[in-house]
Amino acid sequence: MTVPPEELRWTAGFPPATRERWRELALGVLRRSGVEAASPEEALAFTTHDGVTIAPIYDASDLPGDPGLPGEAPYVRGSRPGGGSWEIRQRHEAADPEAVLADLENGVTSLWLAVEPEDLPRVLERVHLELISVALDAGERTREAAETLFALAAGQAARERPTRPEAPPGSGDGGPAAGFLTGTLGADPLRDPETAADLARRCAAGFPGLRAAVVDATPYHDAGGGDAEELGCSVAAGVAALRVLTGAGLSEEEAFGQLEFRYAATADQFLTIAKLRAARLLWARVAEVCGVTRNAGQRQHAVTSSAMMTARDPWVNMLRTTLACFAAGTGGADAVTVQPFDARLGLPDAFARRIARNTHSLLLEEAHVARVTDPAGGSYYVERLTRDLAERAWEWFQEIERAGGAGSRAGDDLVARRLAATRERRSEAVAHRRDPITGVSEFPDLAERPLRRPPHPRPVTGVHYAGEFERLRDLADAQPVRPHVFLATIGPVAAHNARTSFAANLFQAGGIATVSGGPLTDPEEIAAAFTASGARVACLCSADRLYGEHAGPVAAALRAAGARRIWLAGRGEYPGVDALLYAGCDALGVLRTTFDDLGVTR
Repeated sequence: MTVPPEELRWTAGFPPATRERWRELALGVLRRSGVEAASPEEALAFTTHDGVTIAPIYDASDLPGDPGLPGEAPYVRGSRPGGGSWEIRQRHEAADPEAVLADLENGVTSLWLAVEPEDLPRVLERVHLELISVALDAGERTREAAETLFALAAGQAARERPTRPEAPPGSGDGGPAAGFLTGTLGADPLRDPETAADLARRCAAGFPGLRAAVVDATPYHDAGGGDAEELGCSVAAGVAALRVLTGAGLSEEEAFGQLEFRYAATADQFLTIAKLRAARLLWARVAEVCGVTRNAGQRQHAVTSSAMMTARDPWVNMLRTTLACFAAGTGGADAVTVQPFDARLGLPDAFARRIARNTHSLLLEEAHVARVTDPAGGSYYVERLTRDLAERAWEWFQEIERAGGAGSRAGDDLVARRLAATRERRSEAVAHRRDPITGVSEFPDLAERPLRRPPHPRPVTGVHYAGEFERLRDLADAQPVRPHVFLATIGPVAAHNARTSFAANLFQAGGIATVSGGPLTDPEEIAAAFTASGARVACLCSADRLYGEHAGPVAAALRAAGARRIWLAGRGEYPGVDALLYAGCDALGVLRTTFDDLGVTR
């Protein structure tokens, strides 16, 4: 029997991998592919919509330094020393006690209640407040909602006083209800500073588990902003909130302890993980500047992005929100909300709420995501990305501060202009399908059966990345006869199949059906098939070698048969062809032009 050595060397016999060797090999592959670049980094790196560079490879030299320990400044590795599970926070916009109880009985540990204050007693009638956390979202009626919640907690505490010890000395004015309430009251220090300050003083004095105010960064994300911009805006808003609370008499430590931050989690898992880690790093820097050590860790609530959700093929939203939930939990969020897959359509049904809460359960109970503290820690890519996001966001925060800070007219105007510019860049990437949206701009299903849901009780604001494609789909669906385009498939299936699929996918992204002519080469036969289809727009689909021989004659025959516009799937110049379809072309522009050619009024 051979006894293996104490230390197994898995890489024995292989030369050491170096960045220089990777550059040499990668550059060779690029040149053989026809890409000329000074370095593979130059050719393969890309920049996010708000200017953060993502390199193609990372190694130990990219590590920015010691990220610290979990639960200790600068809190990159998490605000909790021992890690652990996040709160499963489900949002409710309708006053439905049965839906609330169903959530709590099936794994939800936190309620995000966007209901009217007068509905809270009915919604929480059978809820044990001491067992869950509550996040209020009452807008202009925050004070009323908070007072109602305080009264409900006091009533429950009074009923249970015979079995509960009295509040210990020095516990503040919360009385017996002090231990009943955890969560946040949802006050906005910038829109309603008086209410935020009053509630913060009350929470600081008597409700140690309750925070009064929320710094909500999701509106910056929903306006089209990038991750670094969302971070910078959140820090600016957080600093403005600190000024409000300390100006109202709270100490700096108390003010830090009254804020909860809300961020968007997207299907880009690494950017979301790095964003949440960077957010804690940034807020720790603010605490350091303020000389605060207690309550310096940032309390985070991550919500799966509204902007990434689609109304078309909404089932794909399950995949998006699963990635986002995983990233939020891995990134160290204290509470996570998974939006139901049908959230774009209106109020979610019971099945959608079930899938949303089960997303958490699968990650926590089956994948054991929360068993490891900061599982992304030590990754060259994530550590570098965390630092790059933080640096970019800090620069942006300082720019906002120089303009007057969050809440000032100049500061808000600056933010609006910056977000609008980023939104425009993102919209262009979506239009050209560089940012593909599965089920909408890619792989659309024209035969899908639309889901119907009751409308949201409050207006839904913000951009949706899929919005322009979905508006064209709606317009096409509203026509008495679905608009359609003829695909002139030249030659055998093997020659035209790839480009036929590409062209059909592009036109169907706008709700335009496609009709194929079959494997033909004779121009007159193709023109006859075009006439029989009833289409008025055609697209040639074949291989480059067949285009050289057949594209011109086929285009001439189609024109003679009445084609208003002739597209060609591919590149090159061919007589009679009006325009080209290719990877990276302006797909929205193609669709709008086709609608015009077909006489569909936009």
